[in-house]
Amino acid sequence: MDLKRRIKLFLIGLGLGSIAAYFIFGSRLTNGAWTPQERVKLRLKSTLVHATPAAQAHLDTLHLDLATLRASLDSCTVDFGDSRRTDDSLYYVVKGKVGGQRLRFHVAALRNYEIDSTATLLDIGPR
Repeated sequence: MDLKRRIKLFLIGLGLGSIAAYFIFGSRLTNGAWTPQERVKLRLKSTLVHATPAAQAHLDTLHLDLATLRASLDSCTVDFGDSRRTDDSLYYVVKGKVGGQRLRFHVAALRNYEIDSTATLLDIGPR
């Protein structure tokens, strides 16, 4: 079998395999929600319901609320370099544009999601 025929058969197999994978897995092939960045943002969007009094005061001065903060998490990035883990908690640093302002905020959540599934906004400020 010459090289031209091998390449032709390889490309046919690759095409049929791609079509089969698309029909089997559907939109999960192009969905990036499995990356750590997206998993953290998905968790924060569903659990960020509390704020410390100092953070709430900062939110009030910025004319924002937690619902707006949760809604803007899609355009934010989680800075894993500044985030830290302890034995029982996770402290995330999130940066992004919220309500037209570039902000950096700190969020704490328990590592064990079954004990307490809420996240708390610790601090928010300009980036």
